[in-house]
Formats: sequence, C-alpha cells, structure tokens
Amino acid sequence: MSTANHRIPLYEPDFAQDPHTSYQRMRLQFGSLVPVLLAPDVPATLVVGYEAARRILGDPQRFPADPRRWQTSVPDTCPIRPMMEWRPNALRSAGAEHARYRAANTAALGAVDQHALRDHVERVAEQTINTFKAAGKADLLSQYAWPIAFRTLSYLLGCPDDVGHRIADGMAKIFDGVNASTGNRILAQAVADLVALRRRRPGSDVTSRLLVHLARLNDTEMGQQLITLYGAGIEPLTNLIVNTLLEMLTNDEFSGDLHAGDASVREALDTVLYRDPPLANFAMTYPPRPVDIGGYLLPADQPVVISYAACNNDPTVGAHRAVGNRAHLAWGAGPHRCPASSHAYLAAEAAILHILDVLPEMDLVGHRDDLVWRPGPFHRSLTALPVAFPAS
Repeated sequence: MSTANHRIPLYEPDFAQDPHTSYQRMRLQFGSLVPVLLAPDVPATLVVGYEAARRILGDPQRFPADPRRWQTSVPDTCPIRPMMEWRPNALRSAGAEHARYRAANTAALGAVDQHALRDHVERVAEQTINTFKAAGKADLLSQYAWPIAFRTLSYLLGCPDDVGHRIADGMAKIFDGVNASTGNRILAQAVADLVALRRRRPGSDVTSRLLVHLARLNDTEMGQQLITLYGAGIEPLTNLIVNTLLEMLTNDEFSGDLHAGDASVREALDTVLYRDPPLANFAMTYPPRPVDIGGYLLPADQPVVISYAACNNDPTVGAHRAVGNRAHLAWGAGPHRCPASSHAYLAAEAAILHILDVLPEMDLVGHRDDLVWRPGPFHRSLTALPVAFPAS
C-alpha cells in the first residue's frame, strides 16, 4: 500500500477536537510510524510509539534537527514553513552549531532566580485577576493564562511591553499558520529591536546574559535565540496553564476540592503533560539518508515529527505510568530537551495555585465536550476556557 494516498492530515478541525482517537487509529493502521500531512502537500512521518521516539530523540547523528535540505522543496508560501525552517538557534541546528547555541541558552536560563520568578508570576496573577473578578466571569485563556505567559517571558527576557506585543503577534501568526510569512517579518524586526535595546542598556535578564556569553552570538543569532525562547514560552506556557485548569475544573480526580493544594496541582500538571501536552507534536528532525526503523523506511530529507501526546499514551508503556511519574516526553528528550522546563513548570504551578486560591468557586461555563480546540499540527490549545464565579 502506497502511503502517498493514505497520509493522515494533522491540520483539520476534526483532528484537533479528538486527537487521541486519531492516534489510536494510527497505531492500528500503521504501528509506531505514521505517514501524515502537516499541511497540504507537506508529507512527514509522525512517531506515535514511545520507544521509537526515545531512539530517534537520542540519535542526533541519524536524526539531525537541521531542516535546510528539506526546506528547499517547500515553497515560501507554505503556512508551516516559518514554524519549521532553519534558523541559527539551538532548536534548528545540529553538531557544533547546536552545542554552541545550547551552551549559551542553558547558561542564560540557568542564572534565573527561581524565587524571584515565582514572586513575579504571583504578582502578575493577582493584577490580572483584579481586571475581571468583579465581572463574575472570564475567559481564562485570553484574560488570564495568556497575559501571565506574555508578562513572564517579557520579565525573563528584559523585554518592554511594546516590543513584547509585536513578538507575541508574530509568534501567534506562525503557530496558527495564518499569515505566517507576515508573522515571521514582524517577529524578526521585534527581536532585532530587543537585541539593540539590551546592547545599549544591559540588565539582569536572559537577553543580556546571552549577549555577553562566550559563544559571542552576533545580532542575527541573538534574535533567533530569542525567537526560540518566545516560541517555547508564550504559546506552550499558556496552553499548559489552560489545559491544567481545565483538568482541575472537570476531572473528578482533581475537581472535588479546588483548595486541594500544591500536591493536587502538581498531579494535574503531570496529567496534562502526559495526556494533553501543550506542544502535542514537535521535535522535528530530518534524516539526511533513508533510515530503517523496525522495517519502516524513513525517507531522506523529510520531517520526522515526535507526537509527545501519542507517545506518552502509548499502550505498550502506559501500564507502568503512575501519578507523579515524570517520564513523559512533553519537554522532549536527548540533546534538544527543553532547557527551561523547570521555569515553565514553576510558572504554571504558581499561576494555577493563585487563581484557585482567589476564585475557589469557579465553574466551567458549558460542557467540556463543547469546548473548541484550535486546529494545527503542533499545538494542543483551546480557543477559550470560559468560567463563572461569584463576583467580588
């Protein structure tokens, strides 16, 4: 059977609404490696088996993250090209280049004061809740999670709000694959402005630390590190907060007592990172030569995409999973594992604990099954999370 006529599209609304049913069907039909379309006429292989994913993520020689040979076959108008194309940063490079960029990012992020970060998130959470608590209703995505993610990233990177809003606008267009090329241009100019600002006025922030790192990043490289950090920050952190609040509001395991405390929130976070990670399908690699994996021949220069969501729920390993176990792939694995996972986890936990403490009588407006998930091959994101609570 030719896969060319049997590829599964990952960009349609039906897939977004119920991806887990799709993953189950994929396994039954194809096994661990599934022929998919990331966009019309953009073929790829989606990895839905946990063990296969671990092997691929740990083998950067056969599965490098550099997409330059692949993108020569993809038109500039392709809606997901800006999301996947080569950039001189740790996410889209391999070998010595990757090691250089990774070292700079790890050092800059490692110097973040975690206590100060938690204080910042709690302060922003309080300010944000004050903007809507008198109304007795809110959309926790647009009115709570997104402002917190945006202001947290701006705080970490030393980015003024006006520049940050342009970065967020460009990044949203790229994630959605709508006006992505315009988003790419907006994003490039905004990060260039941030780099220029921090060269003139360095501070105690990730951008300033990147500028003085021994990697000696030039302005173009600096801008691309910031694009990666924003891309890995605003959208996924927003989704992690929202998807976990959804669990807290609707999952009987957590919804019985919204004052359950730190342990319950951590369990809900881990449940989301297993079941519905904010980046459901990501960690793209591009084998330069055909690779045989268990009898399935992966073609050269075609994307191999790891389905964190599907792999985490692979029935061959699911029986060994326990509450509190963090062996999931939501942060990636191998040399490209997310270097800011502890920051994202801390920020999400602080944001969730704060709103549950201030608004313990929140209820979801409507039924969980009526919520709408945004189409797209990469993210796992609601369009809104409406809640009601006693006005105060």
